[in-house]
Amino acid sequence: MIKFKLICKKCSKKFDSWFSSSMEFEKLKKLKYLNCISCNSNFIEKSLMTPNVLNSKKKTVTTNNKFIEVKKKIKEYQKFVEKNFNFVGNNFTYEARSIHYNKSKHKNKKGIYGNASPDEIRELKEEGIETELIPWIKDNEN
Repeated sequence: MIKFKLICKKCSKKFDSWFSSSMEFEKLKKLKYLNCISCNSNFIEKSLMTPNVLNSKKKTVTTNNKFIEVKKKIKEYQKFVEKNFNFVGNNFTYEARSIHYNKSKHKNKKGIYGNASPDEIRELKEEGIETELIPWIKDNEN
């Protein structure tokens, strides 16, 4: 696998993407399967990219420590959410709309958290319903 920094020649948006090889990138570009994530243009080019090389063991340890620290903070945040909000599972969008449109019935209720697809979140935001995506680590993950 190889990671390329790509740039849209139409809107100048830069983004990264993974490919199985350099030839795979060229094949997909020729078939016009590569699109800009911002404007959907097919005018995508590779740009210069610096390699990501670890040159010492100390850097690896620092990276692992940062990862562990961030993961610990996320778990603390999860515990706060679990303690202070009601879990509604896959009914999140229904419950969020119910709370939003029937505010008088839900004055003293806790906030909610649950599962929703990116499209459902976008629709809620378009309706003026405040939602946030938060990282979630399952208990069985190391």
